[in-house]
Amino acid sequence: MNNSHNKIYLFVHIIWSIGKPELSLTKPIRFVLFAYIQKYAAEKGIKMLIINGVEDHVHCLLQLHPAQNLAQVVKQLRTESAQWINDSKLIQGSFEWQEEYAAYSISPSSVKQVVEYISRQEEHHKTKTLESELDIFEKIQF
Repeated sequence: MNNSHNKIYLFVHIIWSIGKPELSLTKPIRFVLFAYIQKYAAEKGIKMLIINGVEDHVHCLLQLHPAQNLAQVVKQLRTESAQWINDSKLIQGSFEWQEEYAAYSISPSSVKQVVEYISRQEEHHKTKTLESELDIFEKIQF
């Protein structure tokens, strides 16, 4: 089979949190941060379908190329964005992300639903905490 005919779809929903609970990603910070992360991802060949979040965590949906390593991509996005936040002095004090993150594979047929879910993070988190959200994700895993 010719390489130009390969059909490879690797979609991953990734969630990570801020490292210091006393710090907060306010709406104006999130607006510029998410734009920066999307631009950086595009420059590095990382296909980010959507990014959004609330004060204490971020969701994004990536379509990985088969040669991309999930752990390396996540580390790259988080390291660069934390450094950018600190260099830009957007938050007082030293900003960092938690070491842990969650990553869930998504079937191509679920991409639209996940994009819609990520786009509604502010509304969603008016009634649910990150912990309750992750509990739900854990229950639907096989």
